Amino acid sequence: MQWNLVIPVKPLALAKSRLADTAAGELRPGLALAFAQDTVAAALACPAVRDVAVVTDDALAGRELAALGARVVPDEPRTGLNGALEHGAAFVRAARPRSALAALNADLPALRPLELARVLDAAAEFPRAFLPDAAAIGTTLLAVGPDGELLPAFGPDSRDRHRVSGAVELRLDAVDSVRQDVDTGEDLRAALALGVGPRTAAAAARLLIPGQ
Repeated sequence: MQWNLVIPVKPLALAKSRLADTAAGELRPGLALAFAQDTVAAALACPAVRDVAVVTDDALAGRELAALGARVVPDEPRTGLNGALEHGAAFVRAARPRSALAALNADLPALRPLELARVLDAAAEFPRAFLPDAAAIGTTLLAVGPDGELLPAFGPDSRDRHRVSGAVELRLDAVDSVRQDVDTGEDLRAALALGVGPRTAAAAARLLIPGQ
């Protein structure tokens, strides 16, 4: 099965506020962009991915991610993360009515294409499925087959909310790069230990990160 991914990217100036203890305010937008670039580049290199739609109103992010090969969709609803995902899913389905869809976080800088393929292959066995994040509280990927609705419920405690909504939780080993999103300095250290993409590596080199 070939998948169409929807990746939401919030305005860079507002992104990654919880990294304040690790990255100064002027560095966080560049770091958030680097996360998104490495995530999108890895997703596009995944053999199970047909294409990637990025939902964003940030002009710089849109230009940079389009240059990598993503399709950029303006965030017309401007109603938050789940509204952006629903809008992106509708955009994809308008062109491909029976597309298999997956919502993917934009802050997976250690993402490895073959690990993503393994997760998507596992998701294909169910009408709707999700992968919890490394903290086992949130969600990094939500997938739905050709005949289903995405019904995203991202945000605090999204693991529980996706499970209650009927999505199947994928329990996979050795897919750490798909689970390691980055919200805090500790998350960033964990991603760096896994091995991040080149843009994040360059951006992180400008930071003073305890423990590295």
